[in-house]
Amino acid sequence: MTVMQTTAGPVRPNATTPDICAAPPRRHPRPDGQDRYTISEVAAFTGLTAHTLRWYERIGLMSTIDRSHTGQRRYSNRDLDWLDFVGKLRMTGMPVADMVRYAELVREGESTYLDRRELLESTRRDVLTRIAELQDTLAVLDRKISFYGDAGRTRDGEGTR
Repeated sequence: MTVMQTTAGPVRPNATTPDICAAPPRRHPRPDGQDRYTISEVAAFTGLTAHTLRWYERIGLMSTIDRSHTGQRRYSNRDLDWLDFVGKLRMTGMPVADMVRYAELVREGESTYLDRRELLESTRRDVLTRIAELQDTLAVLDRKISFYGDAGRTRDGEGTR
């Protein structure tokens, strides 16, 4: 199995495991026709805690979230899409300060496209470097696993002589 394949479920020899990078992004499991969610619903959809969601809003990673007449946060599908993107940025290892900067650029509008692109290109370079490092690490592990597999077979063969 390669790094690009999913690890959900057993690996079967000669099975075609879907490339998760080729699949469209998964959507949050949202109720049909609904576009207003409580913080607890968003926490359940995203796996983030309510504390983290409030912190994202406080530091400017999230735009101001709409409130109900009683003051409760009401997240929209657009907010959930943004949180999904923020999750992808987190997976890249992008520092929170850069994520906040990106969010600020988005709020400033179309005039910031070049700055946004440069920030994302820089992050992409970092991700590619990390992937190369992980591939090197994987090759070392594969060599060690092969070595120990060969050593085990040799030892078993010697015991039967």
